[in-house]
Amino acid sequence: MDVRNSSKGWLVLWLEPLGEDRWLKPGEVVRVRSDYGGDEPAFSVDFWEDDRDRDAGIQNINVWIEQGDCYAEVTDHAGNVVECGHQRPEEVDRKWRASLGELPEQT
Repeated sequence: MDVRNSSKGWLVLWLEPLGEDRWLKPGEVVRVRSDYGGDEPAFSVDFWEDDRDRDAGIQNINVWIEQGDCYAEVTDHAGNVVECGHQRPEEVDRKWRASLGELPEQT
């Protein structure tokens, strides 16, 4: 399945159930591949945004892996693997890391 960012801002592709993120620039396309070969759909898609993301020019799409291995492959137009965190803005990465530091220790 191809995912294309047709917006003028960021599109965050969330690969679920793993919660992996890939940040797509306007016009960028990635392909999500599954090992599943059965009759049921391998993926379901959910588009969402919240006020803060919308104000920042960010839209979100969840691609849920419904069948097969949950470790689907994401590639660019040349077939290169696109890893989790692809093009994640530094300020977002910093905020996420800071918020993880605020979590209580697990016992």
